[in-house]
Amino acid sequence: MENKMKVLRKELGFSQESLAERCEVTRQTINAIENNKYDPTLEVAFRLSFQLNTTIDDLFAWRQDR
Repeated sequence: MENKMKVLRKELGFSQESLAERCEVTRQTINAIENNKYDPTLEVAFRLSFQLNTTIDDLFAWRQDR
């Protein structure tokens, strides 16, 4: 799964740490999601999309070749 998290986070002026605090996860979790090394739970995906003012569909894109 690919995502637009880093771009949207930077557009809003959030650091990884501040986004992590807002979503109640660790900074390492944000980093792993941004680098496509970890797929978030549905609950975390909803928190991220809310904090980044977007939809889950816009934030994440499915890739079948993985």
